[in-house]
Amino acid sequence: MSSCRCLLTVVLSGLWLFATAERADGQGACAKEAPAKTWQRASLEGIELEFRTVGGGAPVVLVHAGVFADWFEPLLQEPSLNRRYCLVTYHRVGYAGSSHVSGPVSIAQQAAHVRALMRMLGIDRAHLVGHSSGANIVMQVALDAPEKVQSLALLEAALPVPASSPGRAGIPKAMELYGAGDKAAAVDTFMRAVAGANYRASADRVLPGAFDQAVADADTFFGQELPALRQWTFGPAEAARIKQPVLLVMGGRSHEVSPVWQQRQDLLTTWMDHAEPFVLDGATHMLHLENARGLAERLGAFFADHPPR
Repeated sequence: MSSCRCLLTVVLSGLWLFATAERADGQGACAKEAPAKTWQRASLEGIELEFRTVGGGAPVVLVHAGVFADWFEPLLQEPSLNRRYCLVTYHRVGYAGSSHVSGPVSIAQQAAHVRALMRMLGIDRAHLVGHSSGANIVMQVALDAPEKVQSLALLEAALPVPASSPGRAGIPKAMELYGAGDKAAAVDTFMRAVAGANYRASADRVLPGAFDQAVADADTFFGQELPALRQWTFGPAEAARIKQPVLLVMGGRSHEVSPVWQQRQDLLTTWMDHAEPFVLDGATHMLHLENARGLAERLGAFFADHPPR
């Protein structure tokens, strides 16, 4: 009897170790706790992307919005995330030190970059967080490779709306300024239109130097990203294909800047009846630059409610 019990213990221990190894394999670079690192470079299908990993645990891939390359920097510092999850952040193509390419770059191509980075890091499946145009990209990942997506957190997605929509007047003006060669004024005009007149104070306080970097990356945003967003298709049919848990985040003060943010939130809530809406107190489209703690805590709770299978 004793020998049988010993054999059973060995078998069960072996199965546990095998299951643990399988989970670790699926997490790749996130299998063990990783300290905050300096930017590294990933060579992916003809481009190079700068990336960092912070923390350890289930993988969370952060896909930043346009204009500023380091939108997610405040979230990386939040203990409710970095003590429980492995946060993967990167500079999208055309931003900061990642490859700058000529010609169009579609949302589908950007989604392919996310998958390629996950593959390079050995991550089979992850929680995906996308801000503004980054939310469009992670939705495209969910459409193209649903098996890679544990959950989606959509932070004020940049759903296409008619240029004549209320609150959109600043966008054509920004494009006009960019076309005239005034990149700094174009960036400023765009950001005022989407995040309000006080956006610069938040950016300068939390991300010193971000505005100058945005001006340096203006060709990417105005020349590639905005055209790609206009060409991207997403409606009720596409939304119905997304079955993963979804968190829809909107800034509590975003409606004061433009009615477009509430319109987009309402559309996604209608199209994705399983989604969980969340309003972030005291924030405009700047979101985690204005209330990083509130967003980090809600994201952490959302991920905990939908753990890896």
